[in-house]
Amino acid sequence: MPQKKSAIKRLKQSKNLNEKNRAVKSRMSTAIKKVAGAPSEEKDAKVREAVSAIDRAVKHRVLSAQAADRKKSSLMKRKDA
Repeated sequence: MPQKKSAIKRLKQSKNLNEKNRAVKSRMSTAIKKVAGAPSEEKDAKVREAVSAIDRAVKHRVLSAQAADRKKSSLMKRKDA
């Protein structure tokens, strides 16, 4: 357990950020999983939601831009198949 005041504050900050990042990642992965389970009529809408969730993760700096592009590319391939 940290003893210094600044270390205590840093620990609190890191816990809060960890929770926020985990929530963003969870929303993103849930949206991606919903694409796989969607019927063909709803796939376009689900892909749009998943791409939006991926872009939000990039905006919050939870995911790098290259990783996001990779995920979006695999989503598009899955949508077309």
